[in-house]
Amino acid sequence: MKINIYYGGRGFMDDPTLYVINKMQAVLEELHVSVERFNLYELKNSITTLPQTLKTADGVILATTVEWYGIGGFMQQFLDACWLYGDKEKIAKIYMCPIVMSTTYGEREGKLNLSVAWEILGGLPCSGICGYITDGTMLENNEEYMRIIEKKTENMYRSINQKVPCLPTSNQAVKQMVSITKNIDLTPQESEQLSQYVSDDVYVQRQKEDIQELTSLFRDMMSNNEPEDGVEFIADFKNNFHPKAGFKAIYKINIDNRKKPLYIEVNNGECNCHYGENGVNGTVTSPDVEMQISYEKLTEIVSARMTFQRAFMSGDMKSKGNFMTLRTLDQLFEFGNGII
Repeated sequence: MKINIYYGGRGFMDDPTLYVINKMQAVLEELHVSVERFNLYELKNSITTLPQTLKTADGVILATTVEWYGIGGFMQQFLDACWLYGDKEKIAKIYMCPIVMSTTYGEREGKLNLSVAWEILGGLPCSGICGYITDGTMLENNEEYMRIIEKKTENMYRSINQKVPCLPTSNQAVKQMVSITKNIDLTPQESEQLSQYVSDDVYVQRQKEDIQELTSLFRDMMSNNEPEDGVEFIADFKNNFHPKAGFKAIYKINIDNRKKPLYIEVNNGECNCHYGENGVNGTVTSPDVEMQISYEKLTEIVSARMTFQRAFMSGDMKSKGNFMTLRTLDQLFEFGNGII
């Protein structure tokens, strides 16, 4: 018979849980049981691989300490790994004894959480141990407490040795319902291999870099399929330009999903249009009016189904700068002869 002990505390010398599992290990070894302990705080970078260690176990002891609230992160990580990568068929034959000692409050809830979690995984529960211990010497110097621990350990040994059956629980029904949507159709061997990859920090970092590189590559490929920014709308503005004597202004139009803004420079009877970051003809200029508009709304404007003023008033276009200059846009560019 083999029993694995998974300790989810932080390894402090005065941790009462350590005293309990040390005593249980000694009793089990007297009964000629092979015992292997896994301190999760020492194996925090490889917790996802630990479900593999359940393959040779007939029973497990899940031991943790409630220091302020709950069973702690290390134990939760181990249970998560069992759910994601553990062999559920093997877990269904493994008995589990929960050990939860508290230095504050919540030992009963912690013990119940471990039992429920193991049942949802499909495993078999044993009667566990929980207690509120503020000083570890309370256990060492109390013979009655020692007898309770020995008795619980013997009961666990007897349950595993005799393969005591357990009545079905609703928690197991929950497992069957939930696992339908979570199943990723992997064999236990494939799940173990995946868990090894997950725990390999170098491998995970390399995968993240590969994903970023692929994302950048596909983004560039998609951008190459977008309409060309260099000419779109320029002919519409030039062909519908109606000069206004003595008027000079620079407009900057930011079009959604377009990399470069459209600059329109009006200087008396001339109208120059240009896409780019540095303004018209490559010179650094500050626009009199800067606008933000969607491609669809700008298409409606150049198609004479909308005006700049109406787009601004309805909130379809945002603008900052000289608003008198903004209002002049509809006079400078009369798309469709100004008929809406």
